[in-house]
Formats: sequence, structure tokens, C-alpha cells
Amino acid sequence: MAEESLVPVTERKRNTMQTLTLEQETNPWEAQAARFDEAATRLKLDAGIWKVLRYPSREIIVHIPVSMDDGSIEVFTGYRVQHSVARGPAKGGIRYAPDVSLDEVRALASWMTWKCAVVNIPFGGAKGGVICDPKKMSQGELERMTRRYTASLIEFIGPEKDVPAPDMNTNEQTMAWIMDTYSMHMGQTVTSVVTGKPVNIGGSRGRREATGRGVSIVCDQALKYLNMTPESTTVIVQGFGNVGSNSAKLLWDKGYKVIGIGEYDGALFNPNGIDISELLEYRARHGVIHGFPGADAADKDDLLTRKCDVLIPAATENVITSKNADRIKARILCEGANGPTTTVADEILADKGVFVIPDILANAGGVTTSYFEWVQDRMGYFWTEDEVNQRLERIMIDSFDDVLQYAVKHEVNNRIAAYMLAIDRVAYTTKQRGIYA
Repeated sequence: MAEESLVPVTERKRNTMQTLTLEQETNPWEAQAARFDEAATRLKLDAGIWKVLRYPSREIIVHIPVSMDDGSIEVFTGYRVQHSVARGPAKGGIRYAPDVSLDEVRALASWMTWKCAVVNIPFGGAKGGVICDPKKMSQGELERMTRRYTASLIEFIGPEKDVPAPDMNTNEQTMAWIMDTYSMHMGQTVTSVVTGKPVNIGGSRGRREATGRGVSIVCDQALKYLNMTPESTTVIVQGFGNVGSNSAKLLWDKGYKVIGIGEYDGALFNPNGIDISELLEYRARHGVIHGFPGADAADKDDLLTRKCDVLIPAATENVITSKNADRIKARILCEGANGPTTTVADEILADKGVFVIPDILANAGGVTTSYFEWVQDRMGYFWTEDEVNQRLERIMIDSFDDVLQYAVKHEVNNRIAAYMLAIDRVAYTTKQRGIYA
């Protein structure tokens, strides 16, 4: 480990905050590494273990030829990064997007390692992605690309190796294709190779709502900690996909007042509250949230900086940066998305006294219930939705308490506390197992 890298990251960041370009600030791998370094410094982590945990154990790049509907052949680039398998098989989603990059996938794989360790489930971290624009591809093209991508990774994935799941622009159908492709290669049905599948082929009840449910549970715990009540709490949700819509609906059901909903092409705002059930029905009929009569149209960027008690970024990375963090007016920031806040923005929010529930805790409900799905598949016995939700609630509450205890004990913010807790657990297991040579 170079001497410079052992200097506490907080000190280095303060020296460079003003000189970082926005591109440098929003690089997801650098953001993850900076937080890892700070937490490792505070833990006084052994230099050798530091090196082992700071970098992914395996990075796979595949080039995927696909026959398109018009008879042409297109070649797509795909990634799978496995960060750690110290505590169990690697676990992580697969995303399809035009801007997928190796740095992004590296960062997401690392975050998955820490996320699984925060909620203390026996997985390491992985992530996958394919550079494509799924909105411009037919269902047949997506299926052929998914199957060829799976075949290219066949020796690297499996129930005991690496268990993929849905992520951005992938879904239950994508997982069904992966499971079927893997099963054809194995000569038998292997449902436990992926999670997030349809319930009728081995998926878990409650999985679809699990990330949003986890967000709602940690929001409840934050309100108890801060002596607030749902009925007097206003919420803005940025992103109305699976995580954002389920978070909004579950919080609305509990009595929270959801006053703003943002999407990539616009937003809604109503200071008196938005009826989320009606909004979901409206979107099911029209395919968009725009024009919903129960709220006024709003600017999607301005929505993030409107006054509210709870702000939930639930879309993509890097929506809260040095450019807007000083204008955030929320009391609680609950990160439904992965990496929505940059390291520079973290310092600004800390100075403002914002109570941050970091992504590796806040959105861990998804991977926790994926773990439940994996367990159910492997034992061939499936739980009721109530049983799944009860188990999820217990784990999310315990994990929230663990992170807060670390924050108090080490006098750090919640994000660094979550990283310290996770790194401590993974480092302990790594030391126990030793280094094979």
C-alpha cells in the first residue's frame, strides 16, 4: 500500500474538494474507493487485507454477437465483475443501458459486497451490465442478447458461484431467460442460479416490492430515532420505477404525506399530498405520470431541492453533487438508488446536519429478499409473503440499529459507519479463511 493512500481520505478530500471536476466527482468507482479508504483508515485495517478488499477479485468482459430482427449482426459489450466471495457466492444485478461502463460495474459490485455485509447475509458482491439501448430493441433481440451473454458467462455463474438478479432495464423475464439458458447448459432445471424470477418458476413472494419495503422500514426507524411521526412527515421521491413507486406507496399507506414524485422527463408536486394509489392507476392506464390531475407539473431538478422531511433518490447515481447539495432542504436523505450522492456532497450534507440513510443500508431490502429466494429455491420449500416480509423487517431493523451503534461508537456519519461495519465483517472472514497460496 502506497503511503499516500494510507492518509485519511477525509483529509485528502478537503484538500482537493475545490479542484475536482464534476466528472471526477461523479466517477462511481472513485466514490466507492474514497469511502472504503476512509472507513478502512478509521478501522486501522491491516494493509494486506486493505489491498485484498479494495479491488475486485475478477473482472470479465465479453463481446456478444446478436442477430437483429432486420437480419444484421450487432456486437454488444458486456461485463461481469465479482468483487468478493469471502462470505459466500457473489450476488448482484445485471443492468442494460447505453452508458454502462466498467468503472460503474466495478463500483456496483463493491457496493454489493458491503451491502450484503451490512445486513449480514452470506453473499459477496458482483454486478453485471451490457452496453445497449433496450428501448430501441425488440423483445426477441433482448432475449437473444441475454441468452448469449449468459452463455458467455456460464463457467463463472451458478448457485454456489455468482447469483445474478434484475437491475436497471432488466426484470423477471430477463431472469427467466438466464435461468433457462443456464439450465439448458447444465442439463437440468436450476432455479437458484438467479433471483428476481417470476414466482411460478421459483421466485419469492414479496421480492418485487422488497427494495421499496426496505426503504420504508428504515424510514420508520429514522423517524423513531428523530422523534418524528409519519402523519407529520413530508416525502419527495425522485424516480418512480420499481424502487421509487413501491417506496412511495408503502410510505403513503403508513400515513406519510408524499408531496413530490420525480421522473427522468418531469415531475409532480402537491404540497397537500399526492394519492399514490390513484397515481399508480393513472400510470397503468397512460404509461406516464405526466398529466396526473392530482398534482401540478414541476421541474425534475428543482424537485430535489424543495423543502421536505424525507428525500428519497430512487433512480440513478450522482443526482446529489457539489452543484446542488447545499440546496437540499430535507431532514432525512434515504438512498433508494445506488450511489445517488457523491463524496463531496456527503461533506456538504454532513455540515447541514442531514440524517443520511446510506444506500448500502437503505436499499438492501432487495438483496435480502433475493437471499430468501435463493434459500427457498435450494430447499424447495416456499414461504408466504407475510413470512418473507416479517423476516425482511427484522433484518432491516437490526441492520439500522447496528449502523447507528457504529456511528455513535466511532463518532462518524451513518455512511462511514455502514462501510466500517461492512468492511469489519468481510475483513474478519477474510482473515479467518487466510490467503490461499
